[in-house]
Amino acid sequence: MLLVPDPVGSGFVTSLSRPGGNATGFVMFEYNLCGKWLELLKEIAPNLKRAGVLRDPALVVGIGQFAVIQSVAPAVGVDVSPIDMHDADQIDTSIARFAQSSSEDAGLIVTASALGAVHNKLIIAAAARHKLPTIYVQNFYAAAGGLMSYGANFPDQYRRAADYVDRILKGAKPGDLPVQVPTKYELVINLKTAKALGLSVPPSLLARADEVIE
Repeated sequence: MLLVPDPVGSGFVTSLSRPGGNATGFVMFEYNLCGKWLELLKEIAPNLKRAGVLRDPALVVGIGQFAVIQSVAPAVGVDVSPIDMHDADQIDTSIARFAQSSSEDAGLIVTASALGAVHNKLIIAAAARHKLPTIYVQNFYAAAGGLMSYGANFPDQYRRAADYVDRILKGAKPGDLPVQVPTKYELVINLKTAKALGLSVPPSLLARADEVIE
């Protein structure tokens, strides 16, 4: 398996270190990553006071991602609230409602979910329309006009998976191969979007970016 958000919570394996059964592979991200999203959003938008967290409430991983973000929120000085995603109309309405109920010091975090990926253009457009600084889990969001993204380098995951395929074909048992977490993450910043939002990206943040879209 590749890019699975929570293989243990989904019941695919018993544990990451000892999968058991006939499955192994690579997870999409570590939960600790979720706290980093809020920290980065605060860094690029220092006046941030509220953050809406878009999640799929039907997924265990959707609940888990919000819980981690919520746990680091006091230290960052930002109030966070969940924005549940169900369908296109509801997502658009919920983002508008959050923007209207917030001050100018608000932003969004788009967590990992199929719903977020499917409706990425709608979410990016809504964030731009309501002037909400937003951080996303995958780089294609930033490439499509999102402000910034921070997540695992997927091509690296594919290369590592090829090694597991080779080992299994040579006789290794999947249940004996630990499920692995990403080892490479990438930060992408879209300067054009930052300018449209009136944000000045700190030089220290730009220096850490793996890709800057101008």
